[in-house]
Amino acid sequence: MQSIWNGAISFGLVSIPVKLANATVNHAVSFRQIHTEDGGRIRYRKVCELEEKEVPSSEIGKGFEDADGTIVPITEEDLASLPLPTTRTIDIVAFVEADRIDPLQMGNAYYLMVNGAPAAKPYALLREALRRSERVAVAKFALRGRERLGMLRVVDEVIAMHTLHWPDEIRSSQEAAPETDVTVRDAELDLADALMDTLGDVDLDSLHDDYREAVEEMVTAKVEGREPEPEKESAKGEGTVIDLMSALESSVREARRSRGEGEGEDGEAGESGDKAEKDAEVTSLSSRRKTDGRAKTGSGSEAKKKSAPAKKTASGRSGSAKSGKSGSSSSSSSSSSRAKSGSSRSTAKKAASSGTKKAASSSGTKKKTASSRKRSA
Repeated sequence: MQSIWNGAISFGLVSIPVKLANATVNHAVSFRQIHTEDGGRIRYRKVCELEEKEVPSSEIGKGFEDADGTIVPITEEDLASLPLPTTRTIDIVAFVEADRIDPLQMGNAYYLMVNGAPAAKPYALLREALRRSERVAVAKFALRGRERLGMLRVVDEVIAMHTLHWPDEIRSSQEAAPETDVTVRDAELDLADALMDTLGDVDLDSLHDDYREAVEEMVTAKVEGREPEPEKESAKGEGTVIDLMSALESSVREARRSRGEGEGEDGEAGESGDKAEKDAEVTSLSSRRKTDGRAKTGSGSEAKKKSAPAKKTASGRSGSAKSGKSGSSSSSSSSSSRAKSGSSRSTAKKAASSGTKKAASSSGTKKKTASSRKRSA
């Protein structure tokens, strides 16, 4: 492993010779600037603005620009003469609990390697002291022309050092906080907890840079003279999250489907998930109001349509009942009329029969009278 700095760790009166090496490597894909007309490389040249000619690196020095624009030349001798005790020393100033270090302060990571066999014993002593105390060391050191703050901790069998930003270099978080007060309900917190539990843990070694792999695949395809395979588009919606509950419920269901789990394994999340049957869509507030309005109108019209047949059925039943009653009433009245008519006809027949008998009797009386008169004559 190539070292970038040589010095010593100052641990009280103990000095531990070490070498500094990068603990990380950058795999990002880098591009070159080219001329789009002919593919030629674009290069930068260091030109003196007074002479308007290119200057070699051997003639380039340092300068500090004052507030009025004046450049103050600074030589390497000037920097070397500064009373900086940490020029070649990692000076430990304190040992603190690890949680005292804000992750916002942490920068680049380095490995501290022993520089020579005599350094192995004090190196191991410091490593085991840090491991047993479960603390980290705060130190000052100089690197690349400036004094820096660092944190030393144990990683496996090695002492690692992280550069730290100075406290006055950390910006206040109040500038980034939401300007409006937001109230989070317990139901939303329960869904968020369910989503966190569903996503669960992850093996950090399994994570990789998808973008870098896609770029490398595209470059390989171009070199081989073939078309790169199209990437699948993400199914996630775009816009402002308004319906937070639905979005959380859909996220829980999607996470469970991706892990092959059932939707009802978690009690609280299962109950909340049953509330939304459709996947949540991220919509703007205005469109959501319109959608809600249409939904309400639609549900109202459906309710009216459903209630209309019910009313008709009830009306029909009522009409049938009334019709039955009126029918029975008409039948009874008709029977009564028929009975009355029959009685009238019977009375008329009797009256006619009586009148015929009277007429016959009267005719017989008259004949007898006439016959008696003839006999008398």
